[in-house]
Amino acid sequence: MNAALTGRVKMADCIRVLQLLLFLCVSPIFRPCRADGNVQAKPWQVPANVQNLPGGGLLPVSNVGAADRNPGAGGASAPRKRPVWKLSEEAVCKDDMRRLCPRDTWNNNLAVLECLQDKKDDTEIAPDCSHLLWNYKLNLTTDPKFESVAVDVCQSSISEIKECAAEELGKGYLVSCLVDHRGNISDYHCKQYITKMTSIVFSDYHLICGFVDKCHDDINSLHCGSISSGDKDIHSQGEVIACLEKGLVQEAEERPGAHTIKDECKKSIMRVAELSSDDFHLDRYLYFACRDDRERFCENTMAGEGRVYKCLFNHKFEEAMSEKCREALTTRQKLIAQDYKVSYSLAKACKADLRKYRCSADNGVPRAREARLSYLLLCLESAIHRGRVVSGECQGEMMDYRRMLMEDFSLSPEIVLHCRSEIEAQCSGLHRKGRTLHCLMKVGRSDAIDLNCQRALQTLIQEADPGADYRIDRALNEACESVIQTACKHIRSGDPMILSCLMEHLYTEKMVELCEHRLLELQYFIARDWKLDPILYRKCQGDAARLCHTHGWNETNEMMPPGAIFSCLYRHAYRSVEQGRRLSRDCKVEVQRTLHQRALDVKLDPELQRRCMTDLGKWCSEKTEAGQELECLQDHLDDLVPDCRNVVGNLTELESEDIQIEALLMRACEPVIQAHCHEVADNQIDSGDLMECLVQNKHQKEMNIKCSVGVTHLQLIQVKDFRFSYKFKTACKEDVLKLCPNIKKKVDVVMCLSSTVRNDTLQEAKEQRVSVKCRKQLRVEEVEMSEDIRLEPELYKSCEQDIGRLCQRGAFGNAQVIECLKDNKRKLTPRCRQKVFKLQEVEMEDPDLDFQLMKGCKNMIRRFCTESEGKNVLQCLKQNKNSEMMDPKCKLLITKRQMAQNTDYRLNPVLRKACKADIPKFCQGVLNSAAADGELEGRVIACLKLKYADQRLSSDCEDQIRVILQESALDYRLDPQLQLHCTTEIAHLCADEAAALEQTGQVEECLKINLLKIQEDACKKEVLNVLKESKADIFVDPVLHTACALDIKHHCAAIPPGKGRQMSCLMEALQDKRVRLQPECKKRLQDRIDMWGFAAKVAPAEGFSDLAAQVLISPSKNYILTVMGGGVTLLFLMGLLCGRFTKRVTQELKNR
Repeated sequence: MNAALTGRVKMADCIRVLQLLLFLCVSPIFRPCRADGNVQAKPWQVPANVQNLPGGGLLPVSNVGAADRNPGAGGASAPRKRPVWKLSEEAVCKDDMRRLCPRDTWNNNLAVLECLQDKKDDTEIAPDCSHLLWNYKLNLTTDPKFESVAVDVCQSSISEIKECAAEELGKGYLVSCLVDHRGNISDYHCKQYITKMTSIVFSDYHLICGFVDKCHDDINSLHCGSISSGDKDIHSQGEVIACLEKGLVQEAEERPGAHTIKDECKKSIMRVAELSSDDFHLDRYLYFACRDDRERFCENTMAGEGRVYKCLFNHKFEEAMSEKCREALTTRQKLIAQDYKVSYSLAKACKADLRKYRCSADNGVPRAREARLSYLLLCLESAIHRGRVVSGECQGEMMDYRRMLMEDFSLSPEIVLHCRSEIEAQCSGLHRKGRTLHCLMKVGRSDAIDLNCQRALQTLIQEADPGADYRIDRALNEACESVIQTACKHIRSGDPMILSCLMEHLYTEKMVELCEHRLLELQYFIARDWKLDPILYRKCQGDAARLCHTHGWNETNEMMPPGAIFSCLYRHAYRSVEQGRRLSRDCKVEVQRTLHQRALDVKLDPELQRRCMTDLGKWCSEKTEAGQELECLQDHLDDLVPDCRNVVGNLTELESEDIQIEALLMRACEPVIQAHCHEVADNQIDSGDLMECLVQNKHQKEMNIKCSVGVTHLQLIQVKDFRFSYKFKTACKEDVLKLCPNIKKKVDVVMCLSSTVRNDTLQEAKEQRVSVKCRKQLRVEEVEMSEDIRLEPELYKSCEQDIGRLCQRGAFGNAQVIECLKDNKRKLTPRCRQKVFKLQEVEMEDPDLDFQLMKGCKNMIRRFCTESEGKNVLQCLKQNKNSEMMDPKCKLLITKRQMAQNTDYRLNPVLRKACKADIPKFCQGVLNSAAADGELEGRVIACLKLKYADQRLSSDCEDQIRVILQESALDYRLDPQLQLHCTTEIAHLCADEAAALEQTGQVEECLKINLLKIQEDACKKEVLNVLKESKADIFVDPVLHTACALDIKHHCAAIPPGKGRQMSCLMEALQDKRVRLQPECKKRLQDRIDMWGFAAKVAPAEGFSDLAAQVLISPSKNYILTVMGGGVTLLFLMGLLCGRFTKRVTQELKNR
């Protein structure tokens, strides 16, 4: 006999054949015929075979077939028919039988035996009857003579089962083999025979062949009971096997003090459990423990093929389930976890698939592991995930046992062993319906868990594979049922997309809190092994094998652990065509989906959590809301340890390319996207356009605070590294490497490239060093940075204290803080003021970077300045400032910009260019006296105004100064020196005029009229300068010009403006009695003459040049020059006529 056969013979030792053969004869359906044609008598029909002994004992008689062995006895007379012996006629059992068993069973010894032995309580059956039954069964198992009956009844089945056909007769192995292969028996009578006989054997461990011998020591060591049959009644014998099973489970769980059971006893225990797997009656302990529960929960479930077991398993955590039954069911489930064959239905349903996919032929796996339920599940799940066909019946069984593993953590020895402390400390009392397992998952998410426990949980999740069907996780299923019915009702129940749908609705109004917790607890572990996401695995297994060198679904690779494979996939997902080795389209879609979902919680990114654990605790311990932890890490990017910084940087770089990774932000920005960015969102493919669109529409009415804050946060993060701005990185990467190497921060890169562009423009270079596409994107970045002061870190850092002191109410967005700093420039600290001035200088050079101006005057720019270049927009707006169609808000902004320009000529690019030669020529003293990097407070422009009055400026400069004089004459705020020195006087003398909404020169007119009342010398001097300037050109005196506009048209139309010509014309007209001026003009002219006269008295000429200048600009300059010329002529003539008045010196005196 070969080795395999020898192994089977050893397995057959588990059940004594002799126990079964004799019992066959009690069944009325089996009546084998002898050669002489007479019916063979059944053993229990022979009264002589059973002797009534004192005490009711029944002992077997060895001379059962004496008549057959002595054919000559009795002569030639025919054999005498022996009376039939019946259990029902035994006095010790008659009352119990009539009370407990149906009448139709009384004449069938087998039926009576089956009825009575299934009674659990000791009080139900008399002790003498119990002892009679036990001895009767023992009689049935002592004579091997009737093995031939099994051969006759199961002849066809034996020939079909090769293993049983090879068994040697006469040794008691044949029936044991038939029991072992009863699942393959098709003959009805043979199957019934084997089933009934097995129930007899399993009622007492003494009757199981070899069991006592193999487990004798372990029974005593575990105190599972006495070996003596007299010490235990029939009903307690099942408890011995149950006790051994519990000991086996405790050993597997490595419980403290657990007894090590001998290997041969282990095999016997598992073999008994396996042979009792089809009918729960065969597990006597479980049968009695769950008899009432079976009637309560599984009344309509037919016995056989493990159906009652499965029914009870499904109701294990019902409130009405008794604790004893629940305990017995758990023990059996633990045995199934150690050997799947203990589950009859699973072993039968998956037998062909196990053979097909060689799940039982792995030479590298120990037999003990190969038999484990986990190994079966992993092997078949691997086949399913690879697209192989596994029968529906097997998949159904797998589903049941995967759900079983998720419901009860104690079925996994590794969980019990490695997670014992976590369960006792944090998860006690949560045993039912998978709550303990989810509690452990929650502990795992908080990182307060032992590494071995974490691994055990990860292994269990892989075995149960709830990602393939959410219903496997009962706790999740119950918690999320309402969400699934509302948000995911369009998806077929059990589809893997249900989990994806739930993730998409995480943190939405449809999500409930308990479902959210359960979902994140499960996803935490699914995220740590890409294979546990069945959709991702199905779409990407080819790409993973090609690019990441992965192996099978349930195989591991030390070089590429499961957690690292997804990182490998997403690195290839965003590669350009030039970089090559990209993912397939389907895989890329799934990688993006997974990224979007993992971005919801930093703990769903294993690599991020592993490398940033320290930084999360250090910087982000108080950030508990959804999405806050990643934002916190991004905010502290420069403070992170290198490994964490790299991971956060890579993730941020991906976000810039695919903003939809930020699922929470996308939900918050849904209104804006639908209103302004839907085309970009629908067509976005690795372009970064959606982010740019959101930034551009950040101040639309559809924008809510959550979306605005989220977009601004991403903008602030992008400032830290130019790589975080996808479009900028793509457009300018080569330019940065060439022109700005070793510069990382985006703001520094932008400044570097902007300076390069500006220098090339000023120097009129033949070819710009910055590429066209980079210049275009550079403009976008500069405009975006102007919107929030935080996007310019140096400015923000320099002004942080001033912002807190002066601009607490201003929001950072919409450039409000920047505008506040500009309005309070005189109150700023020197460093901040200097930075704000530099910012204004850039904005005046390029008004597109003035966010407030561009936003506030958007419509006016469209109306008045459509043909103007970007750098000339402010100039255009200034020219149209006083138009009736000008928007008041825009007009106010223009006035503010004019005020800023008039404080320093450097903020007025047009003036600076026009007066390039005049400023150093006439105002060098002012420049020399100014502090380094300090503002000039309008002194240079004041100097140029005086030279304008003296008519000494170049024509280009004169034109610009005239414009400034005209503008400041209408609005005193545009004259910084006047506003600086006359603040008190304006408030005291001209409060009403200053409070007017529309400034038309009334404040200056008020100061001129009240010149005598002005106390401050500096203010008085400024007013006198204004009077002096007005002499040079009537256009700089708006009140006078308005009053005399008609007279100028009539009397001075032919005289060009400027250099006081039109003013002289009006003065001459005033003195000419033939000319009749308008009364208002005449009155205003007379007032000006009086003012100029008073000014001359108050502020006489400081020198000859000043005197000459005053004469030249005086309306009576012709008269003055005539008088002065006449005086000089008179003196010359007198000298000629009168000679010398001094005494003549003689020649003699000269010669001395």
